Amino acid sequence: MTLTAELYFSFRSPYSYLSVGRYRAMTEEYDLNIALRPVYPLAIRQPDFFERNHPNWIGYTMRDMIRVAQFHQIPFGAPKPDPIIQDMATRKIAEDQPYIRRVTRMGQAAARRGAGLVFAAEAGRMIWGGQEDWHEGGHLDRALEAAGLGVEEIIAEVQSEAEALDAEIAANQDALEKAGHWGVPTLVFDGEPFFGQDRIEMAKWRMEQQGLTKR
Repeated sequence: MTLTAELYFSFRSPYSYLSVGRYRAMTEEYDLNIALRPVYPLAIRQPDFFERNHPNWIGYTMRDMIRVAQFHQIPFGAPKPDPIIQDMATRKIAEDQPYIRRVTRMGQAAARRGAGLVFAAEAGRMIWGGQEDWHEGGHLDRALEAAGLGVEEIIAEVQSEAEALDAEIAANQDALEKAGHWGVPTLVFDGEPFFGQDRIEMAKWRMEQQGLTKR
């Protein structure tokens, strides 16, 4: 029996990136389907989040995400450019956010077709794996192709259905909160949320209790 789960994911979250490839590998090894549920990052939903955070938060997070990548041997590098346009001196978030909106809408369009997880893994590697100018030059097109999606179809949908896609993305956030969490990455399996890239083995353990089998 195929088990199902949902992964709540942000393209700006380094921890989402550090989890998505491992969840993708699980779906390839086990009789498991994980549906991607993209959400906009806190910088979009709560623009003053970084201004309110403890000053040590950024430094610790940067140190931690680098060592997590090293521990799991995952390619990792600072996004060039950052998916969020932000003044790092003041931490103020710009009102216009073309990069994160485009890639998140692409992710939702991919999710509509059941290909969100693969697209997120491929696009995440572009953003967080050291690819310069990931937002142009056809890099995201290749991520769409790797997910088996039609590039022109998705790009047209992102342009013509922006409001509908944003409504679905907002519904994903609502569903995440109803499931019992608010942050990403969060995997929800059988109504139970598992927050963080360090809960993957625990989520797998729970799935095994429910009959997870290899393909």
